Amino acid sequence: MAKYHWQSQNVKQSGVDDMVLLSKITEDAIVENLKKRYMDDYIFTYIGPVLISVNPFKQMPYFTEREVELYQGAAQYENPPHIYALSDNMYRNMMIEAENQCVIISGESGAGKTVAAKYIMSYISKVSGGGPKVQNVKDIILQSNPLLEAFGNAKTVRNNNSSRFGKYFEIQFSRGGEPDGGKISNFLLEKSRVVSQNENERNFHIYYQLIEGANAQQKEGLGVMTPDYYYYLNQSGTYKVDGTNDCKDFQETMEAMHVIGITAQVRAQVLQIIAGILHLGNISFIEAGNYGQVESTDLLAFPAYLLGVDPSRLQEKLTSRKMDSKWGGKSESIDVTLNQEQATYTRDALAKALYARLFDYLVEAINRAIQKPHEEFSIGVLDIYGFEIFQKNGFEQFCINFVNEKLQQIFIELTLKAEQEEYVQEGIKWTPIEYFNNKIVCDLIENKLNPPGIMSVLDDVCATMHAKGEGADGTLLQKLQAAVGMHEHFNSWNSGFVIHHYAGKVSYDVHGFCERNRDVLFPDLIELMQSSEFDFLRSLFPENLNTDKKGRPTTASSKIKKQANDLVNTLMKCTPHYIRCIKPNETKRPKDWEESRAKHQVEYLGLRENIRVRRAGFAYRRVFNKFLMRYAILTTETWPRWNGPEQQGVLHLLRSVNMDSDQYQMGRTKVFVKNPESLFLLEEMRERKFDTFARIIQKSWRQYIAQKKYEQMREEASDILYNSKERRRNSINRNFVGDYLGLEQRPELRQFLSKRERVDFADSVNKFDRRFKSIKRDLILTPKGIYLIGREKEKKGPDKGMIKEVLKRKLEFGNITGVSLSTRQDDFFILHETQYDSLLESNFKTEFLSLLSKRSEEATKKKLPLSFSDRLEFRLKKEGWGGGGSRVLSFVRGSGDMATLKTGGKSLTISIGDGLPKSSKPTRKSAQQSHGRRRITGTNKGYQNGGAKFPSATHTQPESITYSTPHRQGHPPSTVLPKLGTQRRTPNHTQHQQQHSNMDFMNVPDQGMSGKQRKRSISQRPPPAPKPQPPPVAPRCRALYQYIGQDTDEISFEVNDVFELLKEDPSGWWTGQHHYAFHAPQTTDWSTFYHYARPEQTQGGLEQLEPRMYSTERLAGVFSYQSSDIDWCEDNYRHSENVVEFFNTLSSFFFLP
Repeated sequence: MAKYHWQSQNVKQSGVDDMVLLSKITEDAIVENLKKRYMDDYIFTYIGPVLISVNPFKQMPYFTEREVELYQGAAQYENPPHIYALSDNMYRNMMIEAENQCVIISGESGAGKTVAAKYIMSYISKVSGGGPKVQNVKDIILQSNPLLEAFGNAKTVRNNNSSRFGKYFEIQFSRGGEPDGGKISNFLLEKSRVVSQNENERNFHIYYQLIEGANAQQKEGLGVMTPDYYYYLNQSGTYKVDGTNDCKDFQETMEAMHVIGITAQVRAQVLQIIAGILHLGNISFIEAGNYGQVESTDLLAFPAYLLGVDPSRLQEKLTSRKMDSKWGGKSESIDVTLNQEQATYTRDALAKALYARLFDYLVEAINRAIQKPHEEFSIGVLDIYGFEIFQKNGFEQFCINFVNEKLQQIFIELTLKAEQEEYVQEGIKWTPIEYFNNKIVCDLIENKLNPPGIMSVLDDVCATMHAKGEGADGTLLQKLQAAVGMHEHFNSWNSGFVIHHYAGKVSYDVHGFCERNRDVLFPDLIELMQSSEFDFLRSLFPENLNTDKKGRPTTASSKIKKQANDLVNTLMKCTPHYIRCIKPNETKRPKDWEESRAKHQVEYLGLRENIRVRRAGFAYRRVFNKFLMRYAILTTETWPRWNGPEQQGVLHLLRSVNMDSDQYQMGRTKVFVKNPESLFLLEEMRERKFDTFARIIQKSWRQYIAQKKYEQMREEASDILYNSKERRRNSINRNFVGDYLGLEQRPELRQFLSKRERVDFADSVNKFDRRFKSIKRDLILTPKGIYLIGREKEKKGPDKGMIKEVLKRKLEFGNITGVSLSTRQDDFFILHETQYDSLLESNFKTEFLSLLSKRSEEATKKKLPLSFSDRLEFRLKKEGWGGGGSRVLSFVRGSGDMATLKTGGKSLTISIGDGLPKSSKPTRKSAQQSHGRRRITGTNKGYQNGGAKFPSATHTQPESITYSTPHRQGHPPSTVLPKLGTQRRTPNHTQHQQQHSNMDFMNVPDQGMSGKQRKRSISQRPPPAPKPQPPPVAPRCRALYQYIGQDTDEISFEVNDVFELLKEDPSGWWTGQHHYAFHAPQTTDWSTFYHYARPEQTQGGLEQLEPRMYSTERLAGVFSYQSSDIDWCEDNYRHSENVVEFFNTLSSFFFLP
């Protein structure tokens, strides 16, 4: 039977998400769990806060916008393990704790570190806010990836996109959490790759991108040939990489340079240098009398042209060198001719220097574009070359593996060593856990004295070197044997030495160690480049050659040692997070699992020890005062100030949330919480407290804004009819609602709209045909047009006989030529369209016309024509061979507010009494009217636009079926709601006046005729409803905590509220019934409160409310607000109109004192 994850919707469970929960803690059990998840395409697994990532060697489907929304603001346990969860945790910690964060991504080459870094930067870019300036910073941060990958990554035998440099990217944030700056630090570019590569490897990507992606003009100007033409590219015999499109990547690289702000002129010179290096490599040398000479002088011209130097000077500097000679206090300069080997070395040194300085320029260009003068907060992402073991390991692998040793030391220091030491210092009961501390290996490499480390010995040998030769490397090997030969992690062999790294034994070939460590660029080559005609190239060599050089020159090993230690110091100042990347195979194929390789990585990464410490330790620790400050709001005793010892305040908070005593321990200065779930409980309760207070503030503010906003909207709408049409007494001051159909609960109507199409107006209207027969249509107005939806019976198929919704007509704003209305107070209007017109009637015509005018003007850039006349004509639709023509409407003075219709052939006469004068304007509500009234509160679940929805007033026409009364089922009800005209009674004014001295506010109905019904029901009480049957006794439970519903199917409750348990869902949740204690005044007329129920539950579609208690569900008829777009109480509320609708409507309903 398949198991599915409880955290998400139908997520299949595979193994355990967090390996702290493994039943057996062995390397085999860890490998088996990782393998099971890997084979089921789950590449992420937790060890507490540490994320384990296995390279899938394919694109996974769970990095979409959906996942960004899913993990944003969610606790770690709420969703399956993901790099987005770690990224979100970093971002929120930075904002909450006001502390810099960093993530250390470690693993061997090809384990997926670079991709992980890109996903982190992408996620943070998406969830952080900001305007145009911030967006520019985000673009540069994201575009820096393809640029630095092109110039700093290459194919190796272990990885098709291996980082051949180290990068620490700091994303800088403002106090508001917006990324407004950044900084990149780069480490140890593998310059030797520019001039030589091993078999089945490539040079840096940019060379192949240039050859494949340059246009014809660029190829001609740069002398671009096929890759096998260039010596610097043809040594390995590998030119293509599976799954890599060099041509497409070249365009992305050039676009990235543009986004970062590199000018077109500089971009062209960058390409010139790249091409110049390739041509420089084709210059070869021959031995002539112990001197090196250029084999083919013809090959000097093109690199000299691209670098902007004289060809003869280039030849001179490649084959000779100036040396300063000092004798007797005098110094003189002499020219020394180089042999073939030295000339080749000089050529390669120039090529490496050009490329390295160009790479440094690109990093600096990115920093100039995004670095800000002062730092506030930052998140650092460390993406550095992985641990490497090749068939032949040289100086570069030695430096790379040293940096990885330092990173492993940080991980050990902070997750194993420091954590256990802290427990002892704080007096927490603890059994020490053994682990391998690799500090001994770091000291072997970087120690200065007693005994000197390998790097110190190497620097001493380089300081005594005078010329290139094999002797220096041999001397190094001898001195190493003397200095560290007895070290338990060091061995020597005839061509080099072996170091026992944390990840395994690595044999280093000592050949070339000294030369690469010296990393000297002779002054002759610097002088040559400073003579270039190109300003950009000269700027890459800013040295002043006239100053005297004092002291020992800086070596490559001393640079990398300083950079590594500076990096460690930077990381130690941040709150660290860890991603441990695992490479499952060497084939680079998906679903290929090499057991021995995976187990080796699990062992050297120390995952078993990590699990043991995490399992025995505590997930969270915080000093007392910080803990107290963060969670003080949970109780009245601690908020706003705790009077007493901090430790007692912390204990009070933990006990107030009923946390089990075995879930925490009190140290000397800190509180330790064992499980993340216990911490999440505290966080969730804290967030809900703030959420509750925020909603109270929002509610008051939005109510105030809502009243102002809708008073203005009513006045603007009234201006459309001002001096042109009489107004109805009961509608001129009514509140605008917009959605009178409750489209959020009407998928059968929303199916005709696009997914995120916003609804401005929705109502059930009467549509009149050529015979003036009315039929109900649902009219929906959106920014895209007007929809008229009707119903038809299915005539065939499995749904034969069923009534289904049909889109009868869609009107585009561009095709609407105008609207015609009478000058009287009726509700008729004609929509004129290019093909034929539509005669409609709606109680909410003013609201509709105001919104239609606004949308039409936005779409067509011109005002919608409105005409007013008591004789109107509308064109009919042509049907088949007949049809067409027109019909006439005549409006005459009658009596009463109800329109009377009289047909006569092709004309319709509508008589209606006088309304308010054409110059009438809506009046503002008095602020005093709202004083002393008590508003019913509740969630907006089940609300339908703020008032009960009843059919509009009837005409003398026969009654027609109302399809659009609010209900929750997918099909129209089988019975008809009672018409208001059949329930009219004479108001009892005496009783009306006794209830309240001023009932004027009741003269402003919120939804047309529904307001009249409410007024009548208050004036005269209908016969009492039959007493409901007592509900059956069900199991009950009591609430331990306050909870505020976060979704439409969640219920809110207070501490000690009682629930009846109705049924258990297969998912493990219960459906329950919650009764709110409510004492109703005796004067309350309960017969006016209805709620819409399913037709199969009640006769006639209505159910009477029980007078002894109420719930928000049962008051759905009164509070029937439903937002068609969003939940009005969301913190990130965007559509203020919906809130206005809610508060304006809500403020009209009160219980009398």
